[in-house]
Amino acid sequence: MKNWITDTMEQFGYFGIFLMIALENLFPPIPSEVILTFGGFMTTNSELTIPGVLLAATAGSVLGATILYGLGRLLDIERLEKIVERWGHILRIKKDEIHKANAWFAKYGYWTILFCRMIPLIRSLISIPAGISHMKFWLFFIFTTIGTSIWNFILIFLGAKLGESWENILQVIDIYSNTVYVLIGLGILIFLILFIRKLRKS
Repeated sequence: MKNWITDTMEQFGYFGIFLMIALENLFPPIPSEVILTFGGFMTTNSELTIPGVLLAATAGSVLGATILYGLGRLLDIERLEKIVERWGHILRIKKDEIHKANAWFAKYGYWTILFCRMIPLIRSLISIPAGISHMKFWLFFIFTTIGTSIWNFILIFLGAKLGESWENILQVIDIYSNTVYVLIGLGILIFLILFIRKLRKS
């Protein structure tokens, strides 16, 4: 996958970066750290510039996030309520729990968007609950752009700084990503344990 990403970026330049990052947002398994650090490296041996790479990457990220936001708008609270009415007894989810989660996101969602745009995997998926909660699009756009720009700039800058050794940073990013994945996995495991206990009590 890495070769396909770097070949596309070398062939299409800014548009290749824009396209790869947009796809990365829609398909999280595509690694943004490869795209961004290699994009930074390209500024050292081509006509590409750091501001240009940052602009292309951020535009691609925002486009991908906007598409997921739109999907979230289609899957609104009313649709979720219908799902809960049908499957809630199996999922052990009640309507009021959905509304509580939605109210929490409506209150803290903007800062959640900003922070989560710098967390692997979650950085893409966080756009969906933003759409479900009908977060004001212009605020979603602003906080997504800010959070994305910070993440993009850090990796692009590191890629440019390291030059031909840009791949070294991937090892550090892998440790960061794996730590996040472990924490997410533990969270899911804890949820499953509590869920099974609740079933047994019932």
